[in-house]
Amino acid sequence: MLVHSRPARRAVHALFCLLFLPVFALPLLVIVVASFATSWSGALPAGPTLTHYQDIAQGDSLSALLTSLLTALAAGLAALTLGTWAALAAERLNRRTRRLLDGLFLLPVAVPSVAVGLSLLVAFSQPPFLLNGTPLIVLIAHTVLVTAFAYQSVTAALARLDPAYEQSAAALGARPAYVLWRVKIPLLLPSLTAAAALCFALSMGELSATMMIYPPDWVPLPVQIFAATDRGSLFAGAALAVVLMATTLLVLFAVSHLRNKSTYR
Repeated sequence: MLVHSRPARRAVHALFCLLFLPVFALPLLVIVVASFATSWSGALPAGPTLTHYQDIAQGDSLSALLTSLLTALAAGLAALTLGTWAALAAERLNRRTRRLLDGLFLLPVAVPSVAVGLSLLVAFSQPPFLLNGTPLIVLIAHTVLVTAFAYQSVTAALARLDPAYEQSAAALGARPAYVLWRVKIPLLLPSLTAAAALCFALSMGELSATMMIYPPDWVPLPVQIFAATDRGSLFAGAALAVVLMATTLLVLFAVSHLRNKSTYR
């Protein structure tokens, strides 16, 4: 740490806990407790029960969770592929063109996501690109929204990459395709797994654009959480939110394990 004295470190730790617990930890803890409650007792949930989780197991919430997983996996893979390809291509562009490409990828993040959903709804509601009412339009929306993060992550990793590895392989007679797949991509693998995890997590929680375009037979879990809380079923919505958070964390832990292995290699 930048603080070397023990009293100062203790003060920094105390300040961190004072800021972290009320802002980040306590709200999540309240959601977890509320998922096992039936009523409010003052400021805290009360009435322990497992009914909400039993309803999840017996209802259509598992289907919504599977929909979210499939959407996030497909959108994350597509975003990682597009973002990586664009970042690699941007290396050989001049500064002005690269800035234009950066702005193009960052545009969906700069505007509200509901505007992205509305633009896709308008763009794909007429032939020959009639995708309104299909799961594909949801996948496109999620891909558009998270590709910027993959692009930025890979671009930053490329900027830190030592060009000596690529130059050495080329000097030994390796072709550009071989250098890309056997030298550059393995060196970028930790950053690629981190970008994939970020895209997956963002897609799992996406709501605004999804609300504009989702079809009745493709309802992600965040939409179901919003519908439950909008009806006043706060405790059922809390249980759905806990399931969403737990599933996302499990996938992120698995990706983190793969990232550690790739970093070690």
